[in-house]
Amino acid sequence: MSDVQPSIASVIPVLNESMHIGACLDSLIAQTLSAKQHLVLVLDGGSEDSTRNEVTKAIERSKKINGPLIELHSNPKKHVAEARNLALKLLPESIQYLVEMIGHATVEPEHLETRLKEWSRIDTATPAPLGAVGVRVKPRVGKHGMTESWIERTLCSPLGSGSGQFETFTKSSPTNTPAFAMHSRLALEQVGGWDASYITSQDSDLSMRLLDAGFVIHRTPATSVYMVKRSGLRKWWKMGHRYGFWRMKVLRKYPKRVSLREFLPWFGLLATLTLCFLQSEYALVLPGCYLGVLVIEGLRSSIVSKRISMLFGVPLCLFLLHSSFSIGLFDGLFRKGRAPSDR
Repeated sequence: MSDVQPSIASVIPVLNESMHIGACLDSLIAQTLSAKQHLVLVLDGGSEDSTRNEVTKAIERSKKINGPLIELHSNPKKHVAEARNLALKLLPESIQYLVEMIGHATVEPEHLETRLKEWSRIDTATPAPLGAVGVRVKPRVGKHGMTESWIERTLCSPLGSGSGQFETFTKSSPTNTPAFAMHSRLALEQVGGWDASYITSQDSDLSMRLLDAGFVIHRTPATSVYMVKRSGLRKWWKMGHRYGFWRMKVLRKYPKRVSLREFLPWFGLLATLTLCFLQSEYALVLPGCYLGVLVIEGLRSSIVSKRISMLFGVPLCLFLLHSSFSIGLFDGLFRKGRAPSDR
């Protein structure tokens, strides 16, 4: 019997992911990294569809080809932060790195090998201890529907990506917003893992605590995660609101994370209302400028993608994102928050 122990674990919190979890796990089974070095932990938060059945099938597929060990566990407390904290307790002592994954994402076969190589490269060049390394987020593989293609193009826009997980970047660099991070287990244990009071944005809070503890956080474009985004406008609006809501919770705890860009819609609205109250002839200048920018971005997106529907689809998605995120920021000042009704 081999004495090789796994050193890296992919941790996947899931809830009603039956449509995607099979492809997610198959992409991890197909990794070029030795299966003996890799462990997959799936933590189910109470799925009411066939998610657990799909995971069981993937476990059998992996066994047949001597793939990585896949374990399915229940997450009684349901939420992502609680699932990841549970993983810290369940993982064997040999695990040095935890990779954040989700049930509706896939990776390329060389993904984990590349992650380990990038970690070693960055760690060697960094004087302070390395706490986490994030990667690029790209659209899911396959043909996209019309609304989904609008949303993907919106997230590629400088007006829609922001500086969070959907930001496009081409160079390895320090960051405080790593997407799909691979964390050092020692770093996680030193700062106490994830804060379960955050239903969303728990990663932002964790990153701030890692930075405050003296760890370095990087991101690399050397590999990517292919993520399924929203495919409907209603879910897109709800996502924007939730991101804004929990973003405010993070900003209240870490005021130094405030970005004026995030509050521009509120500044514009208040300025416009003030000018209207004063009956100024310039009252519609700011709304006109905003509309013009959306039209220009729609035109640019239509030309780049060679799809005429982008001309109105991208401006619509940008407006929904800006408005929902802004309302979420305001809402986050007053309400405690609750679990989302969608993923």
